[in-house]
Amino acid sequence: MSFVSIFKEDIMDRKSFIKTGIISSLGLTILPNFSSGNQESDPEPLKLETVKEFVSAGHKDLNKVKEMLNDYPNLIYCKYDWGNGDFEEAIGGAGHMGNKEIANYLIDQGARVNLFVLTMLGKTELVKPILEEYPTLINAKGPHGFTLLHHAKVGGHDSLELLEYLTKKGLTESKLQLK
Repeated sequence: MSFVSIFKEDIMDRKSFIKTGIISSLGLTILPNFSSGNQESDPEPLKLETVKEFVSAGHKDLNKVKEMLNDYPNLIYCKYDWGNGDFEEAIGGAGHMGNKEIANYLIDQGARVNLFVLTMLGKTELVKPILEEYPTLINAKGPHGFTLLHHAKVGGHDSLELLEYLTKKGLTESKLQLK
């Protein structure tokens, strides 16, 4: 066998090796797209009316909250826009209404707590350090423009210490206009 024939044979082997590798790689990338039986499709978004109903229930109706969470567990993370960027979650509704039972239930179910709800619940040991670290949050606007002062007021006896703290820090407004 001559050097030229060995060289040509070697080149052919490399070409077929590369060709086989490319074809195999393409096949492996395309294959999962054809086997839809193993992949989950993206879930449908929750209906806006369902989210609105849940957020509304979060203000005052614990039984409805429980029933809806049983049917749609991810409602706990949903926010409803009441207009002009006034977003609210069910826990936010419970917060500004002073509904501790619903707020605590939602927290137990994994709701994302916020400074306003913690204020309403009288969680002084959590709220004060945050406000000391970020003093401008004293003027933060919650759902519908309700302030921390409003939440401390509706929290009643549990939030008295925070009510005094917020007042001493100069917060006088219970509600601010959303822009």
